[in-house]
Amino acid sequence: MTPWYQKTAWETRRAVVAGDITAAAVVESYLGRIREADGKVDAYTQVWQDSALAQAAEVDAAVQRGDDPGPLAGAPVSLKEVLCTQQGHTTCGSRILNGFRSPYDATAVQRLANAGAIFLGKVNMDEFAMGSSTENSSIKRTRNPWNLDCVPGGSSGGSAASVAADECAFSIGSDTGGSIRQPAALCGCVGVKPTYGRVSRYGLVAFASSLDQIGPLTKDVRDAAVVLNALCGQDPHDATSAPLPVPDFTKALTGDVRGLRLGLPREFFTEDLGPEMRQRVELAVDVLRAQGAEVVEVSLPHTGYGVAVYYIIATAEASANLARFDGVRYGYRYKDARNIREMYVRTKSEGFGQEVQRRILLGTYVLSSGYYDAYYLKAQKVRALIKRDFDQAFEHCDAIVGPTSPTPAFAFGAKSDPLEMYLSDIYTISANLAALPGVSVPCGVTEAGLPAGLQILGRPFEEETVLRIAHCYEQHRGFDMGKPALKSHARQ
Repeated sequence: MTPWYQKTAWETRRAVVAGDITAAAVVESYLGRIREADGKVDAYTQVWQDSALAQAAEVDAAVQRGDDPGPLAGAPVSLKEVLCTQQGHTTCGSRILNGFRSPYDATAVQRLANAGAIFLGKVNMDEFAMGSSTENSSIKRTRNPWNLDCVPGGSSGGSAASVAADECAFSIGSDTGGSIRQPAALCGCVGVKPTYGRVSRYGLVAFASSLDQIGPLTKDVRDAAVVLNALCGQDPHDATSAPLPVPDFTKALTGDVRGLRLGLPREFFTEDLGPEMRQRVELAVDVLRAQGAEVVEVSLPHTGYGVAVYYIIATAEASANLARFDGVRYGYRYKDARNIREMYVRTKSEGFGQEVQRRILLGTYVLSSGYYDAYYLKAQKVRALIKRDFDQAFEHCDAIVGPTSPTPAFAFGAKSDPLEMYLSDIYTISANLAALPGVSVPCGVTEAGLPAGLQILGRPFEEETVLRIAHCYEQHRGFDMGKPALKSHARQ
């Protein structure tokens, strides 16, 4: 019999409401899995066993009363450390917030609670979401369940690893330049970055405020749609949340892509794309073509500037957002300072990791007098050109498909050069710059046994279209991704 922890969130909800299993039994199944697997994967930073069982008891009581327990009733979820919660700590993977307790819950967390989801705890991440491998966490090193010698991607590496290892039914991450989609691809799960403004950012500790977006990592596309139903909607606490109605995303999962036109950007299929990843993406496109989709070539001519533009704009916003962590109001403080200047310098030098310091310095530089026009303002102009590229491409297609990552998961320490690491997000960054929705869905496994991901990008607020395409591919791809073995093995 299939262990319950391998079930999806929608299967769990259906069984709990039908009385086939109690929410408490589901939680016990996942807690047992965490005890079994997380010593190898190291995804969790906090496990909330007692409160999870208490939440499960509330769901079971609602079912017994005949009340609606919610669309995610009994489904255990892990939360990225960047989301504020009253329970436990909110550290953002950084020493500077070690032990910090939030006085409020993020809107996304509250909406999941209202939907009946059960919180298992928090999972690891790159410090302040700055990284593509989860190697920058100050807490621990999370491993890829498909090969424990490899990274899980980042910055939502703990979220992706916890889903892939069946340590939760689904997870919630954040995506600033690909931080949901890239780890989802490397860990073989589904990851969705909604349109900017579709999900409230209230309670998401900011990295780059014009780019950050909360989204789900799930075991299948239907789960992604169900979770999005719960997360999306305008929030009076977030002025950037869109005042738009939220459709039922599950109604888009028809399994049919006939009549849709898919664009293949020629700039995504260059020598930067590894041969195995290219092959699996092309095979995935063939599946969609066989199901009735029309495939056309499109061009995104400013794609090559995306990484440079992103690392100017994102670091500029980060330097402003992280200025609040100064040791005065909350978080870590260097205690033996002789004056306030020394306190500021030592607090930030000891509290922030190397990558965060690098990005703060770069962001402060590009915003400084004499360099603002040369770098930051120019980057914003090129950002507008990248957005225009997508607008023009969408005149010829309904969605854009291509690779999520140029390579599969890589070994720890393999990308010690920061610039080489930054190129891990070459295919995902543009969607954040243009505020587009995107999904990564597993599209096969390499010869070395590592997952590949197919990325689907849509017009703003057309999550239904990208989910429709992802679901159709998932239903017709003709193979089972299987389960990771949670073992180390030499890469070929």
